[in-house]
Amino acid sequence: MGKLDGKSVIVTGSSRGVGADVAKFLAAEGAAVVVNYRQKAPRANKVVAQIVEAGGRAVAVGADLTTQAGVQALVSAAMENFGSLDLVVLNASGGMESGMAENYALKLNRDAQVNLLNAALPVMKPGSRVVFVTSHQAHFIDTVPTMAEYEPVAKSKRAGEDALRALIPNLAAEDISLVVVSGDMIEGTVTATLLDRANPGAIEARRAEAGRLYSVAEFAAEIAAMATADVETGHTEYVGGADSFK
Repeated sequence: MGKLDGKSVIVTGSSRGVGADVAKFLAAEGAAVVVNYRQKAPRANKVVAQIVEAGGRAVAVGADLTTQAGVQALVSAAMENFGSLDLVVLNASGGMESGMAENYALKLNRDAQVNLLNAALPVMKPGSRVVFVTSHQAHFIDTVPTMAEYEPVAKSKRAGEDALRALIPNLAAEDISLVVVSGDMIEGTVTATLLDRANPGAIEARRAEAGRLYSVAEFAAEIAAMATADVETGHTEYVGGADSFK
């Protein structure tokens, strides 16, 4: 018996990287998973295939979270395919991509997170949980400066976290908890790669300061563990060296 047998989960941004590994970990615990992608259908389908091959249940859903139609598509997919929605992992983030509108980071990292949660709330049962994934660089941006290249993303992700935390009383009224998972720079993620490209040596410098950096799979395992961890709503789980930020 897995801890999530009979439960259904949406993992945003789960066609690759941390999100894909979170989806697989949750599926291994028995959850039926909505794997979300924005453009890369083949990658999402591969994640679904790996889950199904391992005996799990999953479906891939293409959805742009910055649109109401995209948000609704994810919630509908959970209900239509699995009949419930018990867990939402808000993993998708962005803003360092080239060619996006100036306010894209805020639209994705704040507005889309809140819109998805608001769309999910009416169908989530008491005892459900929401997990928001962020970075130390974003979580502590109000007190600790970050690299100039990452600052717009960090500020928009902190705005997203603040907006979600503001909903905790509404969530508590429905017996739904919110947990924030804040990670250090993660080896091998798109963000870390882009940062290192814009600011050569950034990853090595952070590794030296923190002692070590978590891998994608290690970080994903910590996020997946928070899906069922016995913690209070509003809890922040720090993964990797947060001491240098506090």
